[in-house]
Order: sequence, then structure tokens, then C-alpha cells
Amino acid sequence: MSFVLTEPRAPEVPVIVEVPHAGLTLDAESLSTLVAPALAIGRDADLYVDELYADAPDAGATLLSARMSRYVCDLNRSEQDVDRDTVLGATGRASPHGLIWRSTTDNRAAIARPLPKSELERRLQAYYRPYHDCLDELVRERLARHGFVILVSGHSMPSRGRDGHDDPGRDRADVVPGTRQRSTAAAAVIEITERVAAQFHLGLAHDEPYRGGHTTVRYGRPATGIHAIQIELNRKLYMDEQTLAKKPNEFRVMRSFCRALVEDLAQLRQAPLAKAGRI
Repeated sequence: MSFVLTEPRAPEVPVIVEVPHAGLTLDAESLSTLVAPALAIGRDADLYVDELYADAPDAGATLLSARMSRYVCDLNRSEQDVDRDTVLGATGRASPHGLIWRSTTDNRAAIARPLPKSELERRLQAYYRPYHDCLDELVRERLARHGFVILVSGHSMPSRGRDGHDDPGRDRADVVPGTRQRSTAAAAVIEITERVAAQFHLGLAHDEPYRGGHTTVRYGRPATGIHAIQIELNRKLYMDEQTLAKKPNEFRVMRSFCRALVEDLAQLRQAPLAKAGRI
């Protein structure tokens, strides 16, 4: 299975956590096109983020976690985010890190040559669309049952900006909520991330350097009762960025942070105000 859906283990709340980049799996056809080094597959994944949010279902939330590597296809990009240097005949904007990555974050080649359109379509049909179809259905169901829904897109980030990023060499905050200048979620949702981060003595920076990707933009419509927020966690807080190993004690702390965040978001249940974007 290319993703795992974990239903609530407690009374359901209108919170969905999706983790699109934690997976490391590559199918044979995708692997045959890949020239990225094995280390890049791990370094460019959001390792362990699915485990950090593993307690979300105990708080009544729904957890959707991808198992496929982003080197198969990036689930936080749109279907149109493909250029001709990556897929033959594509007409999207030039991007080395679009739906199909053609370079690693260390600027090494990820694929040997542009993929044929048939290979792109295979990946869309096998992996991308099933994941987003599932997410679409979850959002619709929770919205219908509760009157509003909060979608948390769980990610991680290197502790320092790498070459090719907007912040090369700069140290990053502990937690980065991405809401496109507070446009994809109501103020109360955003304020909860600030409050929980403060409780755990974590530094926070809104939208810097990540403002929220495809999923946040696609779903974040507070006026319709759908609130989306991307949460980037600094990897140094819970893992060794060189060996890619967990830091056991620190990992437990960050798992507690993620649970507390979901639990606090689950308390926002004022559906009428949510539809007005003012929980």
C-alpha cells in the first residue's frame, strides 16, 4: 500500500493530519530511473514525522501517511508542476523540485534523463491520485459531519538552509507554521500552534522559509470551514541530521508536542463560527 490511513481511536474530531513525505519506498519502475544517491532519499524525506504524529488518532484525529518516497512523486505538488527537463513534452514552470524531482536538495541529479509522459501518468494513477482522492474524501466527510475541518500537513525541515533554498546557511526556527500569510486557516488555529510551541519552549517563525505547499493552498478556505496549516519541524530537535538516527529522549518530547498540538486543535468545535472563518 502506498499510504496508510489510521482512523480515530477515540471519538472523532474534525482534525486530519496528513504526512506526505515520510516514506522511503520506491517501486521498481521508479527505481530504474533514479540516479540520486541513497543518502539523498533519506535526507530529502521527512523522516519519522509519521511517528511523531502517531498519537493523533488517540486524540480523535485521522492520520494519513504516505509510504512512497517523494522521489516517486511529490504529493505536496500539483499535477501540473512538471517541466520539459523532467518529463518529455511537459509545459509547466521550470522547477527541479516539482511533482517529479530531477535534482536532490544537494543539487545532484535525481533522474538520468527526462521521463516519458507514460511514466508520469503511471505514477499519477498508481500513487498520486489515490492519495489525494483519499484526502479529498476525508475532508468532505469530516466537513459534512462536523461543519468544519482542520487539516494539518506534517513536515520536517533541515535545521539550516541549504544551497538552492531561499535561506542558504541560515539557522531555522524550531517550528514553522505555513499559512500563506495567515490566509489558509482561522486565527484561532494559528494561535494554537503559537501557544503549544511556547509551552514546549520552542521558537516559532510564521511562513519562513516555508509558506505552505500545494495541499495547504488547495484546501485552505477558512470561509468555507476548511482550515489548512503546514507544520514544519526542525529536524535537529529529534534526530541526528548526519546519521539520520533518532535522538530517543528528544524524539519523545517532540512526539508529545505533536500530540498536544492535535489535542488542542481538537477542542475547536464551534462550527458556525468556523464557516465564517472566525473560530
